Amino acid sequence: MPASDPATAATAVAGALFGFSLIVAIGAQNAFVLRQGLRREHVGTVVALCAGSDLVLIAAGTAGLGAVVARSDAVLTVVRWGGAAVLLAYAARAAWRALPRGAEGTLHPAGARPPAALGATVVTTLALTWLNPHVYLDTVLLLGSVAAGHGGQRWAFAAGAGCASVVWFVGLGYGARLLAPLFARPVAWRVLDGVVAVVMVLVAVSLVLR
Repeated sequence: MPASDPATAATAVAGALFGFSLIVAIGAQNAFVLRQGLRREHVGTVVALCAGSDLVLIAAGTAGLGAVVARSDAVLTVVRWGGAAVLLAYAARAAWRALPRGAEGTLHPAGARPPAALGATVVTTLALTWLNPHVYLDTVLLLGSVAAGHGGQRWAFAAGAGCASVVWFVGLGYGARLLAPLFARPVAWRVLDGVVAVVMVLVAVSLVLR
């Protein structure tokens, strides 16, 4: 086996571990994927959009886009404040869903309500992915910088990170159904939406104070 193969494999593993360390943290996108997985609504589409977007962003960061964006304070400012506004808007929606209603109102256990329209789900998924500043600050800037540190092996590092992203979103989206029995009661959905709202607010605040 050529000497370069073990080095390439080791770099890919390092990229996968680094990718997991960035993506596993609870965030707006992960919370949304989890909710879709629990409701079994357009899971394949959501997983494909999230994983595909991550692959594009990882490739962009590895190719050097992160360094270009980092040099523009104006771009970073727009990304931070615009992303914070989007996250707060979705936090408000989640908080509204979490409010108790007389006869549980629009709150339903998984599978008891007609699924949301595919178009609306696609728009929400893309917004939480591409309008989330953490995607650029972490995936493009940070991961891109670390990948660049591996020199000629940077694309092996990126490949490892990309594999980690795909595995994570597939596992989160399709593995969520294992929690379905827990969410058979509407109160569980109120708790989940309350947690989602809090997470989105915290992420938005962290961006503004960054």
